[in-house]
Amino acid sequence: MTDDGDIDELKTRRICFHCVSEKYLQAEIQSKGERGLCSYCNETAETYSLQDLSEYVFEAFEHHYFQLDDADDDGTPVVDAIEDAASIPREAAEYIQQILADDHYDHGAAKDGEQCAFSDDSFYEERGVDVWAWQEEWSTFERSLKSEARFFSRSASAHLASVFGGIDKMNAGDGRPLVVDGGPGTEYSQVYRARVFQSDRHLINALCHPDQQLGSPSMLNAGAGRMNARGISVFYGANDTRVAIAEVRPPVGSQVAVARFDIIRPVRLLDLAALSYASERGSIFESGFAQRLERAAFLRSLTDRMIRPVMPDDEVLDYLPTQAIADFLATENEPTLDGIVFPSVQAVGEALNIVLFHKAARVAPIDLPKGNRLSARTGMHGAEGWEPGYSLTEHPPEKSAAIEDNGPPFNQPLLGDIWPDDPDARKPALRIDLTSLHVHVVRGVTFECDEHEVHWSGGM
Repeated sequence: MTDDGDIDELKTRRICFHCVSEKYLQAEIQSKGERGLCSYCNETAETYSLQDLSEYVFEAFEHHYFQLDDADDDGTPVVDAIEDAASIPREAAEYIQQILADDHYDHGAAKDGEQCAFSDDSFYEERGVDVWAWQEEWSTFERSLKSEARFFSRSASAHLASVFGGIDKMNAGDGRPLVVDGGPGTEYSQVYRARVFQSDRHLINALCHPDQQLGSPSMLNAGAGRMNARGISVFYGANDTRVAIAEVRPPVGSQVAVARFDIIRPVRLLDLAALSYASERGSIFESGFAQRLERAAFLRSLTDRMIRPVMPDDEVLDYLPTQAIADFLATENEPTLDGIVFPSVQAVGEALNIVLFHKAARVAPIDLPKGNRLSARTGMHGAEGWEPGYSLTEHPPEKSAAIEDNGPPFNQPLLGDIWPDDPDARKPALRIDLTSLHVHVVRGVTFECDEHEVHWSGGM
């Protein structure tokens, strides 16, 4: 140990921001330091005492480094570690090591022959990021939703706030934001949506009212999904027709109506693909930086948790966490969001799904002249029998009235599919492009599989 008098003298030495190259420490000294004579460049500038600077070093080493055992010298000598981390002159690093060794000297450990913290012959190594605590909290959150408190859980809300709060300020490692803009003039300005039909009657009804029947369902018809509970109407779409069809998993022989919807107002979307590369930039000398690194590492693992395939028999319980996340992001998070972009589990390649939460899921009504209606056909009888052919025709009021009086009943909306009196105060976020309507008749289904041989052993 250094004599107390020597240590007291070392603590009073001053270092200016010009002699500290680490950006965060440099800015701290420049903004908070006292003007004085630097012990290293002999210039007058804003300075910290070595005692003050040693406290920053101690906190950084507590959270970002660990001391190796006596017999393990594969790490970095303590003075080198301090010099490299703080980017300070060698002499200043040596003095800070002596200050810290004195401050944290353990007489009992030294008497037992154990190495003390910051001793001059100690070695240090950078810690990896530990997400164990975050994973444990997430597992507790999932268990609570499934078996304890599904609604009004303060602990679940607090946990989600710690995970997603301020996520709009975070980026992926390549600079991509985790929260992206959707709507006119953006990458996410349109989405495709598909619906399966097993009868011409229901298909014709949908083609006559595509804004209502191909858009987000009514509350009564909204089944539970990955990002919504039953009765909560949201809009599930995809980035192309192929993905939209794959997502609805149509049976062979069914007909799938697909339409493109334009997103007509700005929306804010969480990008789960970017979330897989969540990153935090900062300094080990910043308070809380270790926790931010842990959070970013956990967020990188969260995408797989949120989009993993769920078997139909398990959907009721296994969708609960993602449903809770969607509700929280839409209504409680800071900032609130309008939807999520996430990789499809039903299609390969650059396949994306886009879910717009309830507040951004309303489709604008079709703009038809007052009294005009649409009629649809799925084919006609020809010389060789029934010939498929899909058409949509707009009729003026007189012809519409005749069709309503004398035409087949399946041209009218099915009971319960739409609200007779619309109480919806949501601002429309989507508009269907009628020229994009296509019907796909499913002739077969292919699967992307990994084949594994079953090895048999035993005797007969």
